[in-house]
Amino acid sequence: MKWLKSLLVAGLLQVTAVSAGQAQSDLDRIKSDGVMKIGTEGTYAPFTYHDPSGALVGFDVEIGREVAKRIGVKAEFLEGKWDGLIAGLDARRYDAVINQVGITEARKAKYDFSEPYIASRAVLVVRGDNETIKSFADLKGKKSAQTLTSNFGKLAEASGAQLVGTDGFDQSIQLVLNGRADATVNDNLSFLDFKKQKPNANVKIVATQDSADYSGIIVRKGEASLVAAINSALEGIKADGTYKAISQKYFGEDVSK
Repeated sequence: MKWLKSLLVAGLLQVTAVSAGQAQSDLDRIKSDGVMKIGTEGTYAPFTYHDPSGALVGFDVEIGREVAKRIGVKAEFLEGKWDGLIAGLDARRYDAVINQVGITEARKAKYDFSEPYIASRAVLVVRGDNETIKSFADLKGKKSAQTLTSNFGKLAEASGAQLVGTDGFDQSIQLVLNGRADATVNDNLSFLDFKKQKPNANVKIVATQDSADYSGIIVRKGEASLVAAINSALEGIKADGTYKAISQKYFGEDVSK
């Protein structure tokens, strides 16, 4: 019967080890492994993309590296398509996702978020020589270049604009520049990136929506210690000027508020 007793003892030890592993928080495991695994697209400039050398770069990438460093570990980025990115948390492929994930009530019901680290607002963009459109109300009867199913398109339509369908921001801007559209309602972050790349482009912002949409670092539900560590890292990044430097590099201004 000694063999049976040995098996029972071994089984008990194995169960105890599994239980201890399950009880370990994500933060403890991350610190133990020395690595924070971060899910991101790698195809969404200027937030997460590859430079000409093939290196993964971008605003979100630099924020992720700084957060990991301040937690005391290295950042390991794992790339995936947007449709399955957040689901990667459920599969435990990542410890966090940093990819401009908007903080919504629906997502907060299933996952936890850090404090917001970036804000985006709808802006009204026109040609630099346009003096007739100065507010969203002035869009009434005007042509606005928009992705038809986007929230920006809905805002333009609600303002009375006639929509001119496009495939995205770049095409919308081009239609404004060549006079085929009077304006476009779009994301201020996309506009700031565009102007950073093409500072002499003949377009300008004439109005900005008051309300903002915020993005945060998303993690599995119930990982309060990890959220606290990430928030502490973000606070430090903002306090010592690191955030401002990264923001200026990609957008030319502070995009935290």
